[in-house]
Amino acid sequence: MSEKVNTGSRNIAIVGPYLSGKTTLLESLLFVTGAISRKGSVKDGNTVGDSAAESRDRQMTVEVSAASTDYNGTRFTFIDCPGSVEFAQETYNALMGVDAAIVVCEPIRDRVLTLAPLFKFLDDWEIPHLVFVNKMDRANIHVLETLHALKAVSSRPLVAHQYPIMQGEQLTGFIDMVSEQAYQYHSGAPADQIPFPEDLKAEEHTARAEMLEALANFDDHLLEELLEDIEPPQEEILKDLKMELGADLVVPVFFGVAEQDYGVRPLLEALLREAPEPETTAERRLKNITSKAPLAQVLKTYYTPQGGKLSLVRVWQGKLTDGIVLNGVRAGGLYRLMGQQQQSVNEAVAGEIVALSRMENIKTGDTLSTEQIKLAFPNAEKLEPVYALAITPEKRNDEVKLSSAIAKLLEEDPSLAWEQHGDTHEVILWGQGEIHLRVALDRLRRKYNLPMTTHLPQVPYKETIRKPVTSVHGRYKHQSGGHGQFGDVFLDIKPLPRGEGFNFKETIVGGVVPRQYIPGVEIGVREFLAHGPLGFPVVDVAVTLTNGSYHNVDSSEQAFKQAARLAMQTGIPQAQPTLLEPILRVQVTTPSEFTAKVLQLLSGRRGQILGYEGRQDWQGWDNISAYLPQAEMQNFIVELRSLTLGVGSFHWDYDHLQEVPEKLAEQVLASNGNGNGNGK
Repeated sequence: MSEKVNTGSRNIAIVGPYLSGKTTLLESLLFVTGAISRKGSVKDGNTVGDSAAESRDRQMTVEVSAASTDYNGTRFTFIDCPGSVEFAQETYNALMGVDAAIVVCEPIRDRVLTLAPLFKFLDDWEIPHLVFVNKMDRANIHVLETLHALKAVSSRPLVAHQYPIMQGEQLTGFIDMVSEQAYQYHSGAPADQIPFPEDLKAEEHTARAEMLEALANFDDHLLEELLEDIEPPQEEILKDLKMELGADLVVPVFFGVAEQDYGVRPLLEALLREAPEPETTAERRLKNITSKAPLAQVLKTYYTPQGGKLSLVRVWQGKLTDGIVLNGVRAGGLYRLMGQQQQSVNEAVAGEIVALSRMENIKTGDTLSTEQIKLAFPNAEKLEPVYALAITPEKRNDEVKLSSAIAKLLEEDPSLAWEQHGDTHEVILWGQGEIHLRVALDRLRRKYNLPMTTHLPQVPYKETIRKPVTSVHGRYKHQSGGHGQFGDVFLDIKPLPRGEGFNFKETIVGGVVPRQYIPGVEIGVREFLAHGPLGFPVVDVAVTLTNGSYHNVDSSEQAFKQAARLAMQTGIPQAQPTLLEPILRVQVTTPSEFTAKVLQLLSGRRGQILGYEGRQDWQGWDNISAYLPQAEMQNFIVELRSLTLGVGSFHWDYDHLQEVPEKLAEQVLASNGNGNGNGK
C-alpha cells in the first residue's frame, strides 16, 4: 500500500440508539477540542451534527454528518450517525469507512437490549468499538448492573476503562481503571486528581480484576502475572487495550454526561492512545487488493441546495487531489466537512474522510480509483423495505419530474425503493418506517419542489371462480350501414388449481369459427379477465372455445373479441366468483423474551404460524415463520417494533393467493365500490 498515510488522524463513528445523546456528544467533542467556541443544542436546532432541515424539524438525526477537529496533533473526523432503527442504513454505510466507533447508550436497563443489532453488526465486520454510557446523571441502576446488562447483548467481552464516582444521582468524577487514579469533574474545565474514595475500593477492585482477566485471555504474559499476583505495569495494560480494541477483541466502557462535558476528555485521550490508526484499518481492508493506485470508498451521498451533489469518501490508499478523475469522473472539488459547512482543500491522503463534489453516476458504496479495480470494497448489506406509502404529486404536471427526483432521493438514501405497481398502477415508495418515508417526502418537497399526497397502498386483490359453467353463449351483432359486425361463440369456463393462472384452448371442428378469428376470442377473454365482476383481475381460470358461428361478410377478429367478452360477462357471474388475497411468507426476528407477544401479534392479524426456532448466531433471539395476509402487513412493522423495543424485524416474500373470509370480503367489496357482495 502507499507509504503516505496520515497516521496522525482517526476516523470515529458515533453510534447508538435514538435519544442516547450522540449529537450532544459530538457537540461536546468539538467544543473541548476548540473546533467550536460555543455548544449548540438539539432542542435549539443549532448543532453541527443535526444540520439538515429534516433533522431539525424532528429534533433527531436522520442522516450521517461529518465533522473534523484537531486534538493533541491528531485530526479526528467524527461521523454522527442516526439512532432510529428507521435510518440504520445510514449508520451501517458510514461504519464501513471508520477506524473505530463510540457506542453511546443510557444507563437504563430496559433500553440496553436496543444495542444488540448494533453490536452484532460491529462484531460481524470486526469494527473496533468502545461504549460511552451517557446521561449518568439520570442513571436508574448501579454501575455494575449497567455493565452486566451491556455484557448480555455483546458477543465481545466488555471491560470497564473507568469507574464512575457518584454523589447521589450526580456524576462527580471517575477512577481510571488503568492507573487507579481518581479525578473530579469541573464544568468547562479538565478534571482534577483527588484522593481515591475509600468507599469505592471494593467495587473498583472487582471491576478492575474483571478488566484484567478479560485482557489476559489474549495475553499469556499478563495471565502469568495475574496468576502470580504480580501487578502489571500501566504500559502493559494500555498496550493490551490498544491491541485488543484494534482487533475488536474487547470493548472498553466509559461513563459521562456529554451535556456537561463530563467524561469527554478521558474519552478523547483513550481514542488517541488506543483506537487503531488509519494504517491499521487500511491493512485489514486492503489485504486482497494488489493495486497501488489511489483508492477511496463512498460512504454517503448528499444533494445540497447550494453545491449540488457531494460524495463523502474514505481515502484508503494513495492521495486524492482537487480535480482528480476517479472511475472516469472528474471531481468538481475536494472538501473537509463541518456539518453542512465545507472547507476546500487541495489534497487528502490515505486515512482521511473528505467530500468530493459533482461526482455524477457515482453512488454510495462505490469503490473509486484512478484505474480499473477488479475487487471492490465490501459494503453493508442493503436493508429490505418494510413499510410503504402510495404517492401522487399534488400538481399533475409534476409527474414528469418525479422519477428524476426519486432517483436522486435513492442516491442519498439506498434503503429507499420505489415501484409502479402493475395491478394497482400506484407509485409506491418503500422504506424502513413511517418517519423514514416522511423524511423522504419532506426532501422531495424542499429540494425538488415536489409536494406529494399519500395514502396506504391498495392491496392487489384478485378474484377467481368456484364452479364450472358450460356452453356460455356470446353473440355480437352490429349493423350501421355498409359491412356489419358479427361474432358468435360458445365458451366453457372452469376453475383451475390455485396458482395455475389462465389457460385458453379451443375444440372447434368443422370450421364453425374460422382459424383467423380464434385469436380475437382469446383477446376478448383476456381483456375481460383483467377486471372481473368483483372489480379485480380474474385468475386460475380455464376457458375453452367449443362452438360458434360466423358470417362470410360481417365477421372479423374484432367482432369475435366482442362476442367473447359478452360470453364472459354472462358466464363468470354464474361461476360463483370469489375474492382472493395475496398471502406473504414472513420470517420475524425477535429477542426470545418477546416471542410470545409476537406470536399473538401474528395470530391477531390472521397469521398462520408455521413454527419458530433460535436464530442462528444470535444468542437469545428467535426466528418465527408464518403466513400473513398482505392486507395485514400495512402497519405490521410499527406494532412489531413497539412490542420489541424497536429491534424486531422481518423478511417477507409473496407466497400464494387465498380466499378472503366471507365477512371480510364483503367489507373489501363495499369499500371498493362493489355493492354486490362476493358475487354468490
